[in-house]
Amino acid sequence: MFRQLATLLQAGLTLSHSLQMLAEQHPLKPWQALLQSIADELSEGAPFSESLTKWPAVFSPLHVSMVKTGELTGKLEECCRQLAKQQKAQQQLSAKVRKALRYPAIVLTLAVLVVLAMVTLVLPEFAAIYKTFNTPLPLLTQMVMGMAAFMQSYALTLFAALLAPLAAAWALRQNPRWQRMLMQTPVLGALAKGQKLGHIFTVLSLTQQAGIPFLQGLESAEETVESCYWRGILRSVREEIEKGLPVWSSFQKAAIFTPLCIQLLRTGEMSGALDIMLANLARHHTEQTFQRADNLAALLEPVLLIVTGVIIGTLVVAMYLPIFHLGDAMSAG
Repeated sequence: MFRQLATLLQAGLTLSHSLQMLAEQHPLKPWQALLQSIADELSEGAPFSESLTKWPAVFSPLHVSMVKTGELTGKLEECCRQLAKQQKAQQQLSAKVRKALRYPAIVLTLAVLVVLAMVTLVLPEFAAIYKTFNTPLPLLTQMVMGMAAFMQSYALTLFAALLAPLAAAWALRQNPRWQRMLMQTPVLGALAKGQKLGHIFTVLSLTQQAGIPFLQGLESAEETVESCYWRGILRSVREEIEKGLPVWSSFQKAAIFTPLCIQLLRTGEMSGALDIMLANLARHHTEQTFQRADNLAALLEPVLLIVTGVIIGTLVVAMYLPIFHLGDAMSAG
């Protein structure tokens, strides 16, 4: 929306006319109604930023602050373009992280389904056949048959045991302690932390470049980050700055920002180039998270294939091993 709005404003259209055009062209009816409502309010003389505040579920405080800055400075087109750039960067980063985690989830789910099908449907048929042979089964086959019998007898219990951690993780997803534990996990923690740092410094860089006071920009970052744990951290940083501490020192007291963050913030604050250092930090963490997501996908793909192949291969060998033993017994007889 903001990219299209910036283009229309650059073409010389009024803000109200631009929003009406966007409303007519948008494929979704809820958005058509929303944009038309804002356009009507603008026609009645209401400021654009004030109209956005009436839709907090759609437009974040960052949107409102940037638009208000654009109205005050006469650079609404540039502010809209910067908002569009920020949204695109965050969407790409989130999509990259989700893609890195989606592949192993799909592979593991398919592997579990295949194993369950073999254990509950195929193995019982083989077990019934092997009972007619009246010959001892190989140890591997006995173990697999025992596992299959156990899974069939306690299917509901095993399903509940598998579902309980997932349900607990979903229920605790907004718990600060749980989110802090997630940040401490070796691989996923670094990925999640990098994504959040990229978002925070992107918002701070954007607001600084627009001339918004740092505390107000920090408040926008606090209200737009999707984590109560990180919101608490940014709130504590903001409170320290309000007490008179330097920006870099306030971030350092949070004890979660990397030494690179602290060093660049300190350099930027002392040299008067804080907006440049914030942009560097945003770019660094975004690129690093992209790289980590690619590395995670590249690492997990062969590992999951090997693990899945070993499990399914073991089941297949366990099913057919008695046939070879039976052939040896008949040859000996």
